[in-house]
Amino acid sequence: MKQLFLSAALLVIDFSNAQVKIGYNPTSMNGASLLELESTSQGFLLPRMTYAQKSAITSPPAGLQVWCTDCGTSGELQIFNGTIWVTTNVINGNLPPIPPIQTVTICSQVWTLNNFDVTKYMNGDPIPEETDPTAWAALTTGAYCSYDNNSANDAIYGKLYNWYAVNDPRGLTPTGYHIPTDTEWTTLTTCLGGESVSGGKMKEISTMHWNSTNQDANNSSDFTGLPGG
Repeated sequence: MKQLFLSAALLVIDFSNAQVKIGYNPTSMNGASLLELESTSQGFLLPRMTYAQKSAITSPPAGLQVWCTDCGTSGELQIFNGTIWVTTNVINGNLPPIPPIQTVTICSQVWTLNNFDVTKYMNGDPIPEETDPTAWAALTTGAYCSYDNNSANDAIYGKLYNWYAVNDPRGLTPTGYHIPTDTEWTTLTTCLGGESVSGGKMKEISTMHWNSTNQDANNSSDFTGLPGG
């Protein structure tokens, strides 16, 4: 009976406006809140699951949140935005690449499965956007643009950066990551059997983004490459 009494004291339901509060002081419930949790010693724990388990959720609704235990470097809070899973982690006002940093190991290399999507260098300085092709070609400083100059494409392809932005000493990537070098790309393609076959092993298997028939695409590397740029 003591256990039942304690549970009843923790849960307060206001049936007049369908509000629920878990805590000890129902009179302080925020009028704009449907559900309110109150504690000075405990937190709210979201479902914890691996990247594979999260990805197996069928038709997730927009707003669904989970803690992805093997995403990023030590786990990440992620929310489904109606199209893709995105991270809520913020680095100097930047969101890491979308979807949240996932990785795949191909031979001896660890690659992200994300296209980069930031508007600031890692010190917080803004990266200018340039949409005019002529002005872009004449630049001698860092800049970015969206694929086809349509920001809606950023969620799929990430942003496009010029050489100056990639090589700026202020840095584009979070700690622990770097822009791959030409040598690293060569190591990757060589590992997959050479340039004549590596492309198919790295391409997304569908015609959602690639033109039909997307010949030789099998994505056996799990790289899931998309066309863009």
